[in-house]
Amino acid sequence: MLRQNGLFNGADESGRESSAPLAERMRPRSIAEFVGQEHLLGNGKLLRMMIESDALSSLIFWGPPGSGKTTLARVIANATKSHFIFFSAILSGIKEIREIVKEAQDQWRYQRQKTILFVDEIHRFNKSQQDAFLPHVEKGLFTIIGATTENPSFEVIAPLLSRCKVLVLNPLGEESLCNILKAALDDEERGLGRMRLTITDEALAALADYSGGDARIALNTLETSARLLSGNAIDLQAVQEAIQQKPLLYDKGGEEHYNVISAFIKSLRGSDPNAALYWLARMLEAGEDPLFIIRRMVILASEDIGNADPRALQLAVSVLQAFQLTGMPEGRIILAQAVTYLATAPKSNASYTAIDAALAEVRSSGSLPVPLHIRNAPTKLMKELGYGAGYRYGHDYEGGYAEQDYLPEKIRGKQFYAPKGQGYEKTIIERMSQLKEKSGIMKES
Repeated sequence: MLRQNGLFNGADESGRESSAPLAERMRPRSIAEFVGQEHLLGNGKLLRMMIESDALSSLIFWGPPGSGKTTLARVIANATKSHFIFFSAILSGIKEIREIVKEAQDQWRYQRQKTILFVDEIHRFNKSQQDAFLPHVEKGLFTIIGATTENPSFEVIAPLLSRCKVLVLNPLGEESLCNILKAALDDEERGLGRMRLTITDEALAALADYSGGDARIALNTLETSARLLSGNAIDLQAVQEAIQQKPLLYDKGGEEHYNVISAFIKSLRGSDPNAALYWLARMLEAGEDPLFIIRRMVILASEDIGNADPRALQLAVSVLQAFQLTGMPEGRIILAQAVTYLATAPKSNASYTAIDAALAEVRSSGSLPVPLHIRNAPTKLMKELGYGAGYRYGHDYEGGYAEQDYLPEKIRGKQFYAPKGQGYEKTIIERMSQLKEKSGIMKES
């Protein structure tokens, strides 16, 4: 657990640690130095007004790595002249919370200084650990700023969440990242300014693109690029050598996993094969389990395509067998074929809505009696009671169809399945219409 008022512990007179990575040395010390998140820190925006009026409430910063969550908390502490305590949810527990309470009490009693408690990765605390903060937040002993890369509505307990304002931090854009990198190259005190380096526009763009919105990655890769130089010019080749391979933001157990699979499914449903292929590639490149992707495609084949193209489900199921026979990397071709077929197939969710409507009816009307004429009659007694009496065996009639009621009397005539008329469902509508017309003729005769 790290306690500090300034931005850096153990720093030299220039305010930096000579051995610290460039990203650490270049942490902004004030709002003026902070780059990005204009939707929170621009003039007239909520967080800026909170800071300037010294009316800070407990906050949760939700954003991807490198978007400035920790830095922003430290900047806020400096701007409000608050005592700053860094608290790691990975390394600390209930015992440390008691120590923090005493420290915050002493800080106010002897220094009349408010405390900001920054909880890094707050989503990693269990319920009892999060509960331990509640009474102290309630009393205003300290202002809590939690940081999380996960959706706080899933990971933070409701009582604590209700006492905090959730602020979303976005991945840094290319312009912001380029400005951060240029500042590091120019800064002689904390950055690389003394090296008198230059950088090409291509190299700068490559660094910004590689970082994926993460300022920490951008700065540390810049530092690596600088170390690899024989001269003073950072070009694209130097950056590519430092990069080696671009990591993808994708946590198979976290929110980004669900964001990407959601984008994939919605692209298939929206009949956009290009977008669907892109999201497929994102998942495969990040190491997603292909069987998970196939299972989702099987579901979509019934939920969103259904009888508009009955072959879609057959294809999706056959993909599983084909993929198990081949594996990767050839399996990517099989997945791509399935994706392009499902994306371009006619769409209908009629089967999906039909079963939900039928389930709703069952829950509403309960266990309605089965009509006698379609009951099974395996015993003499059942036959005597009328089980099966009057049942018409369809194959005994022209066209294999005999008009009769199959639903319980109370809901007779109820319609659950309403084909949309897309693809093969046009044929289904025509057939059902013919049967309805035929049953009308049979009733009249």
